[in-house]
Amino acid sequence: MIVAVAVALAALVLVSAVWVVTLKNLFRAALSLGLVLLGVAGLFIVLEAEFLAFVQILVYVGAILTLVVFAIMLTAKLQSPSPDVPASRQRLPAAAASLGLFAILAAATWPLGWPKAPSADAVSVAALGQQLVTTLVLPFEVVSLVFVAAMVGAIAIAAPRTPRAPAP
Repeated sequence: MIVAVAVALAALVLVSAVWVVTLKNLFRAALSLGLVLLGVAGLFIVLEAEFLAFVQILVYVGAILTLVVFAIMLTAKLQSPSPDVPASRQRLPAAAASLGLFAILAAATWPLGWPKAPSADAVSVAALGQQLVTTLVLPFEVVSLVFVAAMVGAIAIAAPRTPRAPAP
């Protein structure tokens, strides 16, 4: 049963990832990215890593994807017309680069020895939560400031550039 769920989630992630890179509508590609991120969160749940699934949904789906969608919506007027290079001439180099990077990643991770079971000194979720609200508050707040700066930057880029009349 668990294997079937994992295979279904992996298929969802793969199909949605293909949609992200092949859809011409940027907004629909962002929604497909949301499916990818939710599928990965589901895979974390299947792997019994509930905290990682929670963080995946909270940070990536809740924050990053929201910023991406806002950026798309705010900068839709700034998009230039499609380039003169045909899509077929762009796909071959992109596919070759993707396969090359995948081969490098596979070669680098293949010889790694993966542990069979978690170590006995693994950090508990309660201890991690306690650290997030005590010693790791500053990095958490810095990340929130980065999100706010990205939103302000997206709004500044999308704002109309009309000259103002001088005040009387």
